[in-house]
Amino acid sequence: MPVIRAKTLQDLFKRYRRPGDIVFAWVFLAFSLFLLLNLDAQTATVKGTKWAAQPSFWPTVAVYTMVVFGALHLISSFVSPKLDGRWQEVGFWLRSFEFATWFMAYVILVPQLGYLPSTVLFTIVLTIRLGYPLHPFLGAAVALAVTVVVIFKSLLQVKVPGGQVYEYLPDALRSFMLTYF
Repeated sequence: MPVIRAKTLQDLFKRYRRPGDIVFAWVFLAFSLFLLLNLDAQTATVKGTKWAAQPSFWPTVAVYTMVVFGALHLISSFVSPKLDGRWQEVGFWLRSFEFATWFMAYVILVPQLGYLPSTVLFTIVLTIRLGYPLHPFLGAAVALAVTVVVIFKSLLQVKVPGGQVYEYLPDALRSFMLTYF
């Protein structure tokens, strides 16, 4: 029979800090305050509508809640013991922006090269970037790219802009590439 442990209220609210906690608390509070300062410009109120039925009601509740809990998080980070490794943790977080940059480059390339060539290039470059050897994984990367393009363009009929490079193709091939790839 399994042992059931009863937790006290103190156990339930025990704070487990991480090295970058205070940096996250500052960034979250700053972002919350930014949203609060821009709340009036981004939401609307309708005259003659009840307070809780206003279009701005739930965004206002959410932003004020973010500010309150962001401030509480910052205060609790100040009173908690300091942990070493804060900047290593922040560096780890910042490394994730590399992949957002890769994706933005892909988004910029699609209207230039077309959906199929950009997707094939993107999968090959990311395969290399992730450290996989090209010999066994090149075919898998290209097959994945072609599969994704066929599913999205042909089966799901997602409208993706045609590449400018398609303008140089003969008319029949250009039409086929714009429709299916």
